[in-house]
Amino acid sequence: MQRHFAAAAVLALLGGLAPLAAQAEGHYVPGVEGIQGSSVPPPGFYYLGYLVHYDINHFRAPGSSSNLPGSNTGSVTALANRFVWMTGQKLLGADYGVEAIVPVLRTSLDIGAAAITDRHTGVGDVYLGPLVLGWHGTQWDAVAAAGVWLDNGSTSRPASPGKGFKSTMLTGGMTYYFDSAKSISGSALMRFERNGKMDNGFRHGNQATIEWGLGKTFGPVQAGIVGYSQWQTSNDSGPFASTNKSSRHALGAEVAYPLAPGTVLKGALYKELRAEAGTGPQPKGTLLRMTLLKAF
Repeated sequence: MQRHFAAAAVLALLGGLAPLAAQAEGHYVPGVEGIQGSSVPPPGFYYLGYLVHYDINHFRAPGSSSNLPGSNTGSVTALANRFVWMTGQKLLGADYGVEAIVPVLRTSLDIGAAAITDRHTGVGDVYLGPLVLGWHGTQWDAVAAAGVWLDNGSTSRPASPGKGFKSTMLTGGMTYYFDSAKSISGSALMRFERNGKMDNGFRHGNQATIEWGLGKTFGPVQAGIVGYSQWQTSNDSGPFASTNKSSRHALGAEVAYPLAPGTVLKGALYKELRAEAGTGPQPKGTLLRMTLLKAF
């Protein structure tokens, strides 16, 4: 029974935008937003494709920042399909929009400490966001949003793409431009997730995420440094729960280049510098992300 729980716990962060339970416990996986991550586009319909590859070099042992014994590795490759419609309507002085995210994941696990070897591909938990608000000032942008992660993804295997519970996610952030030409920017985007209960009665602690970026334009190219931090903000509860809280912190670099009018390609690479496990094992590794933004 304990081995079965460890297998489930290992899956937390593993699912790109819909894992199952090992790090800061929620659906949202950081590193998908960076430079100007808090800037909402003008009215229109947008597709954002986030292609993310996460290499797991180690797993932290529960309640510590030490690695599990033996060979424990894995990877997650995810394509998160995000659809955003900024309606052209105003709410609270902001541009009003809605969004949805449909992730497709390929997870590979080789965790000797838990005797787990598994590979699986599938559709992860879907996000529905009925509220996206974007404000724009002379030298600043701000965003607020709210939505729900569903529990539609499969949870039948260790490498399954589903989390097994619903989450409510609140978002807020700001981008500031240090010059009137908006060539130098700094942004911070925060997500807070309140996690629901799994069928077995276990509830993962709530999660807070901050993604930030400092960018500079060089002609058509934008480049800069990015990073993220993620913390479990409340205790787990239910079977086998502990008072340990997970966290992780990463630093990286991002480059963006316009391919055509209304089409931008971004690339970023992150290295996790620190990770600490909560109730279950905590992955630690590197994340590579490519983003295609297309306006229609």
